[in-house]
Amino acid sequence: MKNVKRLLSLVILSSLLMAQFVWAHAHLKTAIPGDQAVVASPAELTLTFSEGLNLKLSGVKLSRPDQKEVKLGEAMLMDEGKSFMVGIPTRLAPGTYTVQWHALSVDGHKTEGSYSFSVAP
Repeated sequence: MKNVKRLLSLVILSSLLMAQFVWAHAHLKTAIPGDQAVVASPAELTLTFSEGLNLKLSGVKLSRPDQKEVKLGEAMLMDEGKSFMVGIPTRLAPGTYTVQWHALSVDGHKTEGSYSFSVAP
């Protein structure tokens, strides 16, 4: 019975430690424009994460409806390094755009993802 209690304690402790590692990643919390949003041509993309980011090793790519990449402005961090903002220097034509992002949190964990939004006519 003692061994079972020790084993159970070890399993619980291991689970708690692993949960800390899972939450340490920079997860996308909000995006402007948001996923599946229909908007007028935005002047910028703002992605807010759960953790601070390393600007040099994080980035975003915006693709037009024809899959060609949209040239973006210089990226910057805001909100204690948790919000990644990049300008869109040209007006976007109507259609559905795809945002692909990758982030490296300041503690060294990598995450990536994508979503889409539409520009209304």
